[in-house]
Amino acid sequence: MQVLVAGAHGQVGQHVTELLSNSEHDTRGMVRDEEQVEDIEDLGAEAVVADLTADVTHAVQGCDAVVFAAGSSGEDVWGVDRDGAINLMGAAEANDAERFVMLSAMNADAPEESPDELREYLRAKAEADQHLRESPLDGTVVRPGALTNEDGTGEVRVGADLDRGDGEIPRVDVARTLVAALPMEHTHGRTFELLSGDEPIEAALDGLDETTRD
Repeated sequence: MQVLVAGAHGQVGQHVTELLSNSEHDTRGMVRDEEQVEDIEDLGAEAVVADLTADVTHAVQGCDAVVFAAGSSGEDVWGVDRDGAINLMGAAEANDAERFVMLSAMNADAPEESPDELREYLRAKAEADQHLRESPLDGTVVRPGALTNEDGTGEVRVGADLDRGDGEIPRVDVARTLVAALPMEHTHGRTFELLSGDEPIEAALDGLDETTRD
């Protein structure tokens, strides 16, 4: 597969880009700034400069799949986290990139349960997630808990409504989950939460039950 990673220079995006570059997939990393191109090439991917708030057709042309790992860092949640994601979905659909894996966030379905400063971001993510579910794309929505920079274990918990406990997961394990889900048809049309756990990632994804089906 030719895979476009949106947000390839972000913390999760860099992990995704490197993992894909070391796999059988051809990888294109999308960045906003020319100065980030070299970093993406150092990860082993082709770099493409594009702005999610503008025309992204050139970024997705020739791709079979998209991993959306971009984020506004709270600066423009509606323009990037919602509208930017929807813009890229439209470009993917128009250019026959049928697979779309979305990095979302836990509590996107219940923003009122989160601190005030996160609620607008979570509402924006929820609207982007819903757009993907209603699109003709083969979509998967992954909603991790709080992200950390701890070493990954490769073991997770997945489900429609997890007992959140400590509510954390290393970024590298999130990236591994996004990459593992990419070729798995079993994950099409699924929305699931993700936390650190004790089950290998692929086994956990294989075991997704019907409660995660959109």
